Amino acid sequence: MTRHESRRPEPAAELRSHAELDQEAEEVTLSVMAASRLLVAISARALASIDETLTLPQLRALVVLHAHGPVKLAAMASTLGVNPSTALRMVERLESAGHTDRKTNPDNRREVILTLTHSGRELVERVLANRRSEIRALVQRLPHAARTALVPALRALTEAADEMAVDPFEEVRRVGGLVDDPLNPTPPEAPQGGRPPLRGGTA
Repeated sequence: MTRHESRRPEPAAELRSHAELDQEAEEVTLSVMAASRLLVAISARALASIDETLTLPQLRALVVLHAHGPVKLAAMASTLGVNPSTALRMVERLESAGHTDRKTNPDNRREVILTLTHSGRELVERVLANRRSEIRALVQRLPHAARTALVPALRALTEAADEMAVDPFEEVRRVGGLVDDPLNPTPPEAPQGGRPPLRGGTA
């Protein structure tokens, strides 16, 4: 290799390379943000088609209970990123609509345990089914090549998130919000670990 060949690239060339990478990253960022807004809009439409009185934060609360109930009120507030009083008001509205039930934890009278009613479970399942159906119809409109490229791209985005790509209910687990239903405890003869592992879920 000659001395000329071994020289480092000119600063201008490096700057052009960085500028191109920045432009590419910006285009991807804007595309992901647009896709995120689209998914929120689809969720809102799916919810409105079932119950126009509910909001997306309320739906998210129901989804937490659907996937991981019963849950402590404090853990619900932590998962939704709101203070306990805000979570309580939300739960009261859901309870008045017949979608949730709350009882005092018999092991700790200061704790409130939230559960999903049959009506709430049915609502969540209908909304999620509508959302899945609309997303599937949208994906089917894509050309085959675009659909095939989308899967590895989305997986790569999730993997790149690394520690940020946590289970959306990890905070519930961290603060001990997942309880072995204190209102209906596991019989003493049940195997260690109580109920079967909880399934993951999203809104």
